[in-house]
Amino acid sequence: MDGADSERKESGFKVRTPVAEARRILRDAVAAGGPADGGGSSDGGPPQTGTERIDVERADGRVLAAPVASARNVPHYRRAAMDGYAVRAADTFGASDRSPEVLRIAEGTGGDATVGPDTAARVHTGSALPEGADAVVMIERVTALESAGELEVEDAVAEGENVAPVGEDVAEGQRLYAAGHRLRPSDIGLLRSAGYAKVPVAKRPTVGVVPTGEELVAVDPEPGEVVETNGLTVSRLVERWGGRATYRNVVTDDPESLRVAIQRDLTKDVVVTTGGSSVGQRDLLPEVIDDLGEVLVHGVGLKPGHPVCLGIVEDTPVLALPGYPVACIVNAVQFLRPVLRWLEGTEPDPHPTTLARLERKIPSEPGTRTFARVQLESLEGDASELEADEPRYAATPTRASGSGVLSSVALADGWVVVDDEREGIPAGETVAVQDWEPNG
Repeated sequence: MDGADSERKESGFKVRTPVAEARRILRDAVAAGGPADGGGSSDGGPPQTGTERIDVERADGRVLAAPVASARNVPHYRRAAMDGYAVRAADTFGASDRSPEVLRIAEGTGGDATVGPDTAARVHTGSALPEGADAVVMIERVTALESAGELEVEDAVAEGENVAPVGEDVAEGQRLYAAGHRLRPSDIGLLRSAGYAKVPVAKRPTVGVVPTGEELVAVDPEPGEVVETNGLTVSRLVERWGGRATYRNVVTDDPESLRVAIQRDLTKDVVVTTGGSSVGQRDLLPEVIDDLGEVLVHGVGLKPGHPVCLGIVEDTPVLALPGYPVACIVNAVQFLRPVLRWLEGTEPDPHPTTLARLERKIPSEPGTRTFARVQLESLEGDASELEADEPRYAATPTRASGSGVLSSVALADGWVVVDDEREGIPAGETVAVQDWEPNG
């Protein structure tokens, strides 16, 4: 143990890196380990995870690895935009309720019919426009005289009226999405209609999740033992954020065991450990990471969760998250989620927020970004009487403030972020409650 490590063990964290600075340092290190060229992204850069082609129907939530243009016109034929009769527009000139134009009804319907002078053919919405036709009269504006095989047209139509032209929706060659776009269900439908059976996407980042601590057990803890939850929670978050987690067995607090565990998962895109990241006698991970590679940041201006350790080993990000459950989750959201996005060539989207009136003061230390868990309740009264910018909810901080109280997160509706420069937030202020747990 060198002098700096010894001093930290004895006195704790004297200097804590601001969250934004820690994230910048981590991002620079992740970018340095990426490919030199290839691909591109409108939000970040080329995916470091590699690319693959997958079936369109399985691509929801995946990130495009290359720009995509339409492979065909949509629609690829002229089609009726209304139920009615396909006609030549010129044959309806002067038609009205009082003086309808009489046309012959052609044999067949839709694309199976042919429309000549003074004829009309039955069409349904979406059916192909018959050859010779250039407009559609809506069904409400005609009277069919079936016995005579004739049609009274009571409305004049212009050429192209009620007709969807070729490529009205999407033109062949039209650019649809840039590289780096995360596909949504509506995108999947458009890609299928535009001629795509497969699309190029970034491979999902792989993450080795290693819970550490000799006190951890799987079930039925004895006094002094704790059920392992951090690794389980983090692995589920990884899956929700689009990664592929390998949830490892608990590793005890032993330098060599920790070293082997980290080295085993250097084939992954990211290694995440839980526990053992602080400055106590059993907090060995910062030294192990430093021996194997480089500690970038140890100690962040974050509450709960300042004893996080961020490092790089053989170009692989290694994130040592604190052992207290709330601190572990906060750091996973603040650092692991962005890393997964950077690796696939994108940026993390902002969390959905709900404006609420703060019911009790949230204390905070200047220089520390505080994440206060809150519960939301609808404010009484008629919401229609509130101004547009008035909150519809009341936010009450959970009474459990310790970073080891998992229920304070699991039973909360979100958290309020107190920025580094503020000394808390007073009761009555309107705050933005972040929902950090939705998909993605």
